[in-house]
Amino acid sequence: MVKNLKNRVVGEANYMINTKETIREIAKKYQVSKSTVHKDLSERLKEIDQNLFNNVNDILQNHLAERHIRGGEVTREKYARRRDG
Repeated sequence: MVKNLKNRVVGEANYMINTKETIREIAKKYQVSKSTVHKDLSERLKEIDQNLFNNVNDILQNHLAERHIRGGEVTREKYARRRDG
């Protein structure tokens, strides 16, 4: 694997562990696509560092479990803005 690629993957993983941010937020920060971040954290990281992968995977699973809650909150805010504004 290319050294820059490894650095990006490990950087994304550490950032996710420290901030608990979503794939979308990490993609914005690193200026890459959501697909790239997802592939980095779900596939490439496993080849680079298994322990780091396990930590990130726990966070990803938690985000997956909370996804429906986040979507509901965003929808509620959207309609509140329409009503108020």
